[in-house]
Amino acid sequence: MYLPPQFKATDDAHAKALMRTHPFASLISNDDQGMPFVTPLPLHLLEGPSGLLLLGHCAKPNPHWRYLQARPKAVVTFMGPHAYMTPRVYPDLARVPTWNYLMVHCTVEAKIIETFDDKDRLLKHLIADHDPAYADQWRGLGEEYQHKMMGGIVAFELRVLEMQCKIKINQHRPEAHAAMKAAYAAGNENERALAEWMDKLGLSGL
Repeated sequence: MYLPPQFKATDDAHAKALMRTHPFASLISNDDQGMPFVTPLPLHLLEGPSGLLLLGHCAKPNPHWRYLQARPKAVVTFMGPHAYMTPRVYPDLARVPTWNYLMVHCTVEAKIIETFDDKDRLLKHLIADHDPAYADQWRGLGEEYQHKMMGGIVAFELRVLEMQCKIKINQHRPEAHAAMKAAYAAGNENERALAEWMDKLGLSGL
């Protein structure tokens, strides 16, 4: 990822926060012809003594798991809030528009999860993230049905080997911060999220 120094986040807590609040990621591998193959999917971030793991699964007919099995190294990207920035936030006119955004890129190594119990643990993490109220319903579906459903997916752990976090909120242009923050705070969901990140990073211009 192109990462100018002024946009490089050095605090891993920012990257982890983005991965948890924006868990719908893109998993990118090479297919058998050497072309990029992309699967969008939700991932659960797990922190352990050996580092960071991303837990996820795809449908069994999706060939992506076979590519991971053959070539375990892959890339995962998480896109955080993003929005257009008008040059009208500057005090002078000789400026151009840009797009502000937050993003995490991870280089990962994949391991296929094969046993029912391990798959079940992985799914419970995802259920807890997105629909905790469904947990009881899943447990009540019966072992036969659960095994049938598990047979339709391939689960995997993605061990994070390297992580880059890009926070591009015009940090290097403090003369625009106050007006940009006011515009974003009054905007749509993505813009309001960027305004919150400006506060978090002390870029409010005040």
